[in-house]
Amino acid sequence: MNKVVEISGISKSYEEIEALQKISFNVEKGELFGLIGPDGAGKTTLFRILTTLLKPDSGEAQILGMNVVDDYRRVRPLLGYMPGRFSLYQDLSVEENIQFFASVFGTTLEENYDLVKPIYQQLEPFKNRLAGALSGGMKQKLALSCALIHKPELLILDEPTTGVDAVSRQEFWEMLHLLKKQGITIIASTPYMDEAEQCDRVALIDMGNILKIDTVEQVVSAFGKPLFAVKADQRYELLQSLRSYPHSDSVQPFGEFVHYTDRRERFKKEDVELYLENQGCTGVVIEWVQPTIEDSFMALMQQE
Repeated sequence: MNKVVEISGISKSYEEIEALQKISFNVEKGELFGLIGPDGAGKTTLFRILTTLLKPDSGEAQILGMNVVDDYRRVRPLLGYMPGRFSLYQDLSVEENIQFFASVFGTTLEENYDLVKPIYQQLEPFKNRLAGALSGGMKQKLALSCALIHKPELLILDEPTTGVDAVSRQEFWEMLHLLKKQGITIIASTPYMDEAEQCDRVALIDMGNILKIDTVEQVVSAFGKPLFAVKADQRYELLQSLRSYPHSDSVQPFGEFVHYTDRRERFKKEDVELYLENQGCTGVVIEWVQPTIEDSFMALMQQE
């Protein structure tokens, strides 16, 4: 069986809020699949359904051919789940936490040590330290070790790098790539667009809808329009002027620049420069740039 996860038409509402709207996608065995989207997009709701903690209003989700609602008792031992908030026992030590989670699944740290060794080795010097006293990056490593200790076939990680420093974020993704080489299927969500490049495929999600599913390269290559980075001395005036320009298609702040696309198939950037100067903008610089995954995500949102 190549498909580890099969999701078909999953919907979920909280009173009047539609958290998920007919979500469908598959995840292949050994894949590192990314669910990319902002806060409130529906990522956590979907993960709670996949981990058998929440029932969908409609649709079906299967893990290794088993329905997550009807077969939840058989599904749960196959999963490793790392929720968005650190949820281990803060008044237990590092070692006590991992031994506890191993015992829940009828195993021990010693029995599965080789599986968590690359991660747990970094924690061992602090094995007697209380979990609540660990740094953000170390808590993250402990949570991952506890999620892995029973040899799950599917690892589900809900925004695992939120709130940690850039170095810890990079180290974490390196650990996930090591786990992928061991044949573990991984689904990870993140609000960070730059982390999309770490995944084999990504699903871009917003307001409960899947906007696109593909490799990052294919998502970016489908952007389809010349993209320009525009800069001026007065950034706010630049934004207002570009948004008022009759030919503007999209105008998005992007660091110190504004990313701009034009409605016309053929145009000269000099036309835009002249317009901005006539609007009183000074120090105008316009450069052609390659689109990023974030540009593609914003363009897909506009289409909705």
